[in-house]
Amino acid sequence: MKKYSRFIFDSFAFDPKSGKIELHYSLDDEVSFTETIILPVCESGTGAPDAELQHALFALHLIGGISYYKTCLPKIIEIRSGSLTEKEAAFWTDVYENGLGEFFYKNDIDFRGLIRFPAADAPPPNPLPRGGGKEKMREGGKNGERNRGEVLVPIGGGKDSIVTAELLKKAGKDVTLLRVGHHPLINEVAKIAGLPLLTVERHLSPALFDLNAAGALNGHVPITAYLSILSVIIAMTEGFEAVVWSNERSASEGNVTVHGKEINHQWSKSMAFEKSFSEYLAESIGTNIASFSLLRPWSELRIVREFTKFPQYFGAFTSCNKNWKILSKPLSPTLSRGERGKPLWCCCCPKCAFAFLLLAAFLPEKTIIEIFGKNLFEDEALLPLYRELLGLTGIKPFECVGTPEECQAAFFLAQEKGEWEQTAAMKIFMKESAPSVKDSKKLIERELSASGDHMIPEEYNPSR
Repeated sequence: MKKYSRFIFDSFAFDPKSGKIELHYSLDDEVSFTETIILPVCESGTGAPDAELQHALFALHLIGGISYYKTCLPKIIEIRSGSLTEKEAAFWTDVYENGLGEFFYKNDIDFRGLIRFPAADAPPPNPLPRGGGKEKMREGGKNGERNRGEVLVPIGGGKDSIVTAELLKKAGKDVTLLRVGHHPLINEVAKIAGLPLLTVERHLSPALFDLNAAGALNGHVPITAYLSILSVIIAMTEGFEAVVWSNERSASEGNVTVHGKEINHQWSKSMAFEKSFSEYLAESIGTNIASFSLLRPWSELRIVREFTKFPQYFGAFTSCNKNWKILSKPLSPTLSRGERGKPLWCCCCPKCAFAFLLLAAFLPEKTIIEIFGKNLFEDEALLPLYRELLGLTGIKPFECVGTPEECQAAFFLAQEKGEWEQTAAMKIFMKESAPSVKDSKKLIERELSASGDHMIPEEYNPSR
């Protein structure tokens, strides 16, 4: 494949009437990319977007470029659609370097000094105003009026966002769910939740797939960073006051250290990104819209304990990323739990193994088998994964899974129930992992406790 020296952020455009956003990029002005996003509902106003929205669209342009930049990692980054201060350039360099950490690791690429976003030598003529968003209430939304109290919750059909939605409902918040792309799984979850659902359509540039077919570099990108900015844009155009995420505290723990840097599959779900993004929202975009994770104080184990209070979702949720490919037909509310569960879990990936373990800590064996369709603790092919999840071999899987300590606590809780003792996975745990834990009760208590390290505004913070 041909090498290119420059990655260019050409331009972006937004049509408020149609809700269409276009993001334009190129490699050396030779290979062009156009990504298209269609927002669910748009303001009826006309004319140029206000300063906040313009800055947010610029940020979306910058994060959207990561999918195209990684095809050949050009040495020079050129930005024609706007300009960055030194601090903003450092932020985006950090986002790209950390967000592509897994990509660099799997492609054996030395990332040190590879990425540098340029800062403007001088401010552009007649720049858009920056900052000031903390003190002003933005006008917008349906009928041109602020929809005070409305909360936007991105949802992917998994347990975490379900828990967030249910906690916010309990707190009396007016919740709207948000997804990217259409899928019957999320249709059903939204129906069970009884909440409105907004859908964004995203279309990657066809030129990206052409390059991939020609041998371009490919791999993981920080999708949550992209969705964070996109969600704020929707909050702006529709008048929501907050975007509430469902990222747990263990998302901040990485997988492996390379060249002195921790590589974290979940970096854009981490506390580090949440803090820096919140600062960027206030200082560079200038909005008072809050973006935070409601579940940040909790471990995955604690979230699952909360999730088990909502059995109405057991036959509809999934944490398996492969479900988008293996689901062959729309779900029907008339299907039994077992029939609904079988297409929702591949039963062979780290997320399936991890989710099964956490649920085994709290639910009866019969219920869990109904959800997954089989006993994953007895699957010989999954035993190496359980060893990795427990930190016994290899590294933490490059998936959205918890820490080895969470897995140990979950195994201890499952073992106490007396239903899993003869399974292959439990035998491995009791022989190879349990002896290293001095006090299992303290371990369980620690993993189920809440951390004080979070960015939840007081009015949203549920009683812990």
